[in-house]
Amino acid sequence: MKVKEVMVKKVTSLKPEDNARDALELLFKMKISGLPVIDSEARIVGMYTEKEILAYLLPSYIEKVGRFIYEEDPKAIKNKFAQLTDMKVAQLMRKEVVTIGEEASLCEAARIMLTQKARRLPVVNSSGKVVGLIARQDVLTAIANQ
Repeated sequence: MKVKEVMVKKVTSLKPEDNARDALELLFKMKISGLPVIDSEARIVGMYTEKEILAYLLPSYIEKVGRFIYEEDPKAIKNKFAQLTDMKVAQLMRKEVVTIGEEASLCEAARIMLTQKARRLPVVNSSGKVVGLIARQDVLTAIANQ
């Protein structure tokens, strides 16, 4: 079975110039963890996810010190959260995005998802334009129904 047979064809996406706070509200409303960021030519330019937002909100030294225990600063986090209103999606999105072709097999989609730790993959056609989205649940559901 191929990716194009099970992918979601109607893709909810964001634009790089969208407001970061509004985009986060959309994630909350849809009860999902991330959305693709697509430019005016239907090409993928990033992924806007809860992970990138949390990385922005938390102190930058967490990355350097790993599991080091630190004193939380709720006021600083609250201030950074408020700053989302003045930011664009492009400022927070992950720019390195793993995609998959619409002709790829479901096994290939699962392999990429597992090795790249991706919850969802934008699906691109031979011209590189986004034509769908496939999530881990889509792959698992299709395999279970075969």
